Amino acid sequence: MKIIAVGMNYANHNKEMHHSLELSEPTIFMKLDSSLLKDGKPFFIPDFSSEIHYETEIVVKIDRLGKNIAERFAHRYYSEITVGIDFTARNLQSRLRQQGLPWELSKAFDHSAVIGSFVPLKEVGRITNIPFRLDINGSTVQAGNTADMLFPVDKIIAYVSRFFTLKIGDLIYTGTPAGVGPVKIGDHLQGFIGDRKLLDFSVR
Repeated sequence: MKIIAVGMNYANHNKEMHHSLELSEPTIFMKLDSSLLKDGKPFFIPDFSSEIHYETEIVVKIDRLGKNIAERFAHRYYSEITVGIDFTARNLQSRLRQQGLPWELSKAFDHSAVIGSFVPLKEVGRITNIPFRLDINGSTVQAGNTADMLFPVDKIIAYVSRFFTLKIGDLIYTGTPAGVGPVKIGDHLQGFIGDRKLLDFSVR
């Protein structure tokens, strides 16, 4: 099982992070299988970072083997989605960026990829118009819609399948909108598609 993630896929998030890049292709990075955190288990803040940020994303589960997938056929390779959190050690990421080094230490650490319960896509609408949000301690802190993606899901699948064979069970984190921020011990996070709660866990 691979966890493939897309960076800088919402213009409003790029603006808040002061990214001025004109992107012609998706920005892809990977997380490890040990990054996965599921079933509502708590997230423990690691001791190597003082600034862990949430990034709320729509996550697509691949359900068919594929390589060099044409964009027009990409919709055949997934049928379930959910809400996930791409936790980022922001202070560590900033230092790595400044040094021109890879992101993995700040992005792929243990339990940095939180995943909610998957639902059939047909129950929540078209992949190109999915509203989602994150509440922390009962208040909405981040909201987005897949309609605002710079690179939509089918284009992402076509692109990454040029480089990696996609296998059943692979996960694609599709990018985060504006509104990212830090978590602290005691926070209660709940993720929604529309009004349907799919993610519910606490920070310790």
